[in-house]
Amino acid sequence: MLIVLAILYLYPAHAQLDKSVPVQENTADIIIYGGTSAAIIAAVEAKKSGKSVIVVSPDKHLGGLTSGGLGWTDTGNKSVIGGLAREFYHRVYLHYNTDGAWNWQKRGEYGTKGQGSRDMDGESRTMWIFEPHVAENIFEGFLDEFDIRVDKEQWLDREKGVIMDNGKIISITTLDGQQYHGKVYIDATYEGDLMASAGVSYHVGREASDVYGEEWNGVQTGVLHHKHWFKSDISPYVIPGDPSSGLLPRVSGEHPGEKGSGDHKIQAYCFRSCLTNHPSNRIPFPKPESYDPMNYELLARSFATGRDDWFEKFDVMPNHKTDTNNHGPLSSDNIGMNYDYPDASYERRREIIKEHEEYQKGLYWFVANDPRVPAEIQTEMRNWGLAKDEFIDNGNWSHQIYVREARRMIGDYVMTENELLKKRPTTKSIGMGSYTMDSHNVQRYVKADGFVQNEGDIGVNTKGPYQISYGSLIPKKEECRNLLVPVCVSASHIAFGSIRMEPVFMLLAQSATVAAALAIDLDVPVQDVPYDQLKTILEERGQVLEK
Repeated sequence: MLIVLAILYLYPAHAQLDKSVPVQENTADIIIYGGTSAAIIAAVEAKKSGKSVIVVSPDKHLGGLTSGGLGWTDTGNKSVIGGLAREFYHRVYLHYNTDGAWNWQKRGEYGTKGQGSRDMDGESRTMWIFEPHVAENIFEGFLDEFDIRVDKEQWLDREKGVIMDNGKIISITTLDGQQYHGKVYIDATYEGDLMASAGVSYHVGREASDVYGEEWNGVQTGVLHHKHWFKSDISPYVIPGDPSSGLLPRVSGEHPGEKGSGDHKIQAYCFRSCLTNHPSNRIPFPKPESYDPMNYELLARSFATGRDDWFEKFDVMPNHKTDTNNHGPLSSDNIGMNYDYPDASYERRREIIKEHEEYQKGLYWFVANDPRVPAEIQTEMRNWGLAKDEFIDNGNWSHQIYVREARRMIGDYVMTENELLKKRPTTKSIGMGSYTMDSHNVQRYVKADGFVQNEGDIGVNTKGPYQISYGSLIPKKEECRNLLVPVCVSASHIAFGSIRMEPVFMLLAQSATVAAALAIDLDVPVQDVPYDQLKTILEERGQVLEK
C-alpha cells in the first residue's frame, strides 16, 4: 500500500478534466512544459532575457534527476559547463561552505572524487556532488529570486491539449482544463510529451547502424564494455541447464537481433538511490508486498561464481549518503521492462514506475536478507538503508525514475556519433558535451550456447569535448515554428547517450531560451534565429561554444 501511495502523485489518476478546478487563461512570452533541471534553468534565462514565463510542471518536486538522487554528477570535462548550469554548481559549493550543511558529518571528514575531479573545486568555486534535498532547495531558490511562476502537478492533455495553427503552437491545455498561451514553447520533459503532441517527428529505440553511418548504434551483441555483463557461464533457466523448466524472470526468449540492426528497445531505467550508513538517519530497506526472490536468482548465481563488486557504485555524497547506481550483470537497472514507456499513457507509465520501484526495493531486500548472498556482502549491506531526511513525503524513495532515454526528436539537425567523435564538423554550436557515449543495457537474452547475457551496454570515449548544434534543439520548420526541445534533442541513440547528462540539459535549456527570446524580439520562427546574434548573447551569458 505504501508503494502505491508513494507513486500516485507522479501521474494523474484521472483520465478526464477535473471540473472542480477553476479554469483560467494564462499568457506569457514563453511557456515551459516540464519540472526538470532544464525547465528551471530555462525559466531563469527567460527572466534574464526580459521575457515573461510560466513553467507548467507535471511534477510536484522540481529538478528532475538532479534533485531525484543523481547527486554524483556525470560531467565529463567540467570546463565546458558554463552559464547558468555552472551557476547551479556554484550554489551547491556555497551551500556546503556553511556550517549548517554538515548535520551528519564534519566537513573535514568528507572528501572524494567524482567523475574524475574533486567533489569541491575551490578554484572555480563549484561543487559537483550533493544531496537531493540540497539540489531541490537551490532550484526553489532560483524561483524565489527571479519571481518565477510554476504551476505544479499540471499534466498536459496529450490527446487534444495542443492547439496548432499555421505550423505554430497557439496554446496548450492540461488535464485540469488550464489553458496556457505563449509566443514560444519549450519542452523540457524527459519524455518529450509536448513535442509529440505537437506532431513533431521523433524516434524511439535504436537506429540501425547504417541509418547515420555509425559504428556503435543498433544491436551490439558480443560487445561487452564496462562491467555490466555476466563474466561466467550462468544458466537462464529455472532449473539450471533445463530449458523445459522455463526462463527466469527478466530474461527474454526472443532473438536479440542481428548486430547493427535497429529495434524499438531502449536502455534500462532505474532509480538513483540515496542510501546512508549513518545509524541515526538510516531506515532499513523495506520489503515490497510483491517481493519474489526469483527476480534475483541470476544475481545469486553470479555471487556463487565469486563476483564480489556489489558496492562499486555506492558513490559517496556528503553526510554519509550515496548516489547508488546500477553496477554489474543484475543490479538496479530493470532491463527490458520499459520498452513502452516513451509513448505510454500516463496510467501505463505509472504502472511501469511502480514495477521498477518494487523491483529495486526487492533487490536491496534480497541482498540484505537472502541466505544465498555471501556473508561479507550481506553484513555490509545491512549497514545501509534509505536516508530518513530525503524524499520525506515519498517514503524516502526518489520521486524521479531515471528516464535515460525516451523519445528523441528528429529535428532540423541530427547529432550522431560522427559529430561527437569529430569525424564531421558541427554547425552553429550552442554548447558543448564531453561525456562518454554511454548506453546502459537494453536487453537480457539467451546466447546460442544456452547461457544468459546482457546486451546494449556501450561506453565509447568522445576523445575530448564536442559541439552541439542549435539545429538539434529545433523541429523541422514545416512541423513547428515556435517550439524548442533541449532535453529530447535531435540525436541518434548512441549520440544521445553522451548528451543526456543533467549539466548538458541545463546548458542546452539556457541556450534554447536565449534563442526563444530572440525569435520573439525579431518575430521570426525559431529556425530563422540569426546564429551570429545568438552566439554573441550565449558567449555573454558564459556559455562555452568551442574548445
